[in-house]
Amino acid sequence: MRIAQIRLKVITMPLKSPFHTHLGKVIEREGIIIEVMDTDGVSGFGEGVAFSTPWYTEETVKTSLHMLSDILIPLLMNNRIKHPEDAAILFKTVRRNNMAKAGLEMAIWDLYAKRNSKSLSKIIGGTREQVASGVVVAVDSLSNALKEIENYIGEGYQRVKVKISPQQDYSFLAGIRSHFPNLQIMADANSAYTLKDLDRLKSLDDFNLLMIEQPLASDDIIQHSLLQKQLNTPICLDESIVSFEDAKNAVELGSCKIINIKAGRVGGIHEAKRIHDYCLDKGIEVWCGGMIEFGISRAHNIALASLPGFTIPGDISASNRFWDEDIITPEVSIENGFVHVPDKPGIGFDINRNRLKETTIAERLFTFENK
Repeated sequence: MRIAQIRLKVITMPLKSPFHTHLGKVIEREGIIIEVMDTDGVSGFGEGVAFSTPWYTEETVKTSLHMLSDILIPLLMNNRIKHPEDAAILFKTVRRNNMAKAGLEMAIWDLYAKRNSKSLSKIIGGTREQVASGVVVAVDSLSNALKEIENYIGEGYQRVKVKISPQQDYSFLAGIRSHFPNLQIMADANSAYTLKDLDRLKSLDDFNLLMIEQPLASDDIIQHSLLQKQLNTPICLDESIVSFEDAKNAVELGSCKIINIKAGRVGGIHEAKRIHDYCLDKGIEVWCGGMIEFGISRAHNIALASLPGFTIPGDISASNRFWDEDIITPEVSIENGFVHVPDKPGIGFDINRNRLKETTIAERLFTFENK
């Protein structure tokens, strides 16, 4: 694979409505769009999904831009790769910074799939022609949540994830469950609880939840294993799983019954697929989480969720869930609760170059020497 140049674009776009968690509120989304072009002029695209501030992980847009510019891209310049997995292995010489790694590695996957005239889904072993779609409701009141959920059910979404915290949990979920007795509901705590809240968390068993996601500390596996023994509701781990080793340890300790796989969080598609394959073998359910992404990352998520182990509807909502206009064409849409898995080469979507230009606030170009 002869890379000719890599272009980084920092883009920003306002959300159609604020995204609330107990950790903060997202009104505008920054991200990094990564274009890897080979010597034949074929381009692959990835997306760095770190946020502007380190509320989800320690990474930010600025730290990712530094890692890409000063560490990861120079590594590629000095090492010839034949396959995207070579890039993933090469990047393991750098600790953490998984979102920066993932954005670049996934651009290489897109390029590799295009060069082989296959869809990214088929290249990585996907088996589905469509993937079930879920949606996140992240609002600050029960009335707003009920209104949004009603709208999303009307649009065909198959399950809803709601954000909870000790300030908004039992009565909040009770209100939702009473209005929607048969709805698949997930509760995402984003590490808002400790083991001192055991009785409070046990009380949530009343609502027949699909899962409680990441109730305890973002870097914990041990205490989650103690909590899972006390709950009927399955625990899903998200922030705690940043590598294959984390997933394996969590499963062996009984820390969860479900894992949320985000390619950005674990360093790319190679590591995400390793976790998927392991969980499939061990009978652990997985689903594909979202990061308030633009269309490029959303397209990669569709390909990832086409793998056979992804049995729970993921956070793969339509482009218009967050954006007035996305940076891909056609935009992602929901039909009868499902998203179609593209069969075109690569991620299967074209780049809306005009929209990308409109939203770009910074740009860097790196040229490779091919001797």
